[in-house]
Amino acid sequence: MRASRLLLALTVVLNGCATGAYYAQAIKGHAALMANARPVGEVIDDPATTPALRAQLLRAGSIRDFASRELGLPDNGSYRAYAVLSRKYAVWNVVAAPEFSVEAVPSCFPVAGCVSYRGFFAQDAAEAYAAARRAGELDVHVRGVPAYSTLGWFDDPLLSTFIGYKDTQLARLIFHELAHQVVYVEDDSTFNESFAVVVEEAGVRRWLTQTGRDAALDEFLATQARRRAFIALIEDAGAQLTLLYAQPIGVDAMRARKRDAFDALANGYARLKARWGGFSGYDRFMDAPNNALLASIATYTKSAPAFRRLLAASGNDLPAFYRRIAKIAKLEPEDRAAALR
Repeated sequence: MRASRLLLALTVVLNGCATGAYYAQAIKGHAALMANARPVGEVIDDPATTPALRAQLLRAGSIRDFASRELGLPDNGSYRAYAVLSRKYAVWNVVAAPEFSVEAVPSCFPVAGCVSYRGFFAQDAAEAYAAARRAGELDVHVRGVPAYSTLGWFDDPLLSTFIGYKDTQLARLIFHELAHQVVYVEDDSTFNESFAVVVEEAGVRRWLTQTGRDAALDEFLATQARRRAFIALIEDAGAQLTLLYAQPIGVDAMRARKRDAFDALANGYARLKARWGGFSGYDRFMDAPNNALLASIATYTKSAPAFRRLLAASGNDLPAFYRRIAKIAKLEPEDRAAALR
């Protein structure tokens, strides 16, 4: 029973391919992670625990309590344990897009449905899969991910890959991942991620306000302003490329104009950085931007404005917002999209 539940959770969250080898490595990776998990209280009381880690675990505990008490997020065993991983990220996600499209190539599986990326516990496996996709003339983006959600099938632990984050980033991550346990729509990664982004934003603002962290709130709002400016730049590039890819021109001409579009994106980003005084927080996205990168970012941002409007229409009452979104989530895709519009 436990193995079957694990397999279901991994097909939903990790987007594994339909081979036995992939499922084997996915189950092994997740099982190893869970085997390392220890109750947070036990780790805090352990004399070998460093003062810095103890402080972070206590802080994470207060954030976790706030999530259920004040944000209406699930009150369960998630983020009540801590696991140490011997790697920088929990998983590596691979996003692929056609040479002339900014839509991610979906991966579709029994139970999980279709998702916009494919995840791996080992970086070398992710890179090997990415190389194979590039050989098929696809644009590919690989990124390390510090955490993933099993959508409530298991009690997801705090991980060493993110426990050292600054307070606000730690809260964002916990609120975001718990939001996936509230609503998850099969075959609609953009719906799921955009919803979780809006929950994390609202949650962090409330957490900082209610804990009297005025300076941190000002910093968070400044960070959000930069984030939205960067997203606007990416969305504009995506819109321009979508128009370009619809043009009836030859492949060589299309490739040349595609290069010009990404050069324009790089120049636009350079101007943004200058306006920000050299802030480099988005440099990691701009090393080699391509269609897959744009698709990856759009998954988290495309529907976020609609969810923000629905939250406002719900009187900024998060439980009421969750109920409203849960109803929309049950609609057929066309009706769901219309409801968001």
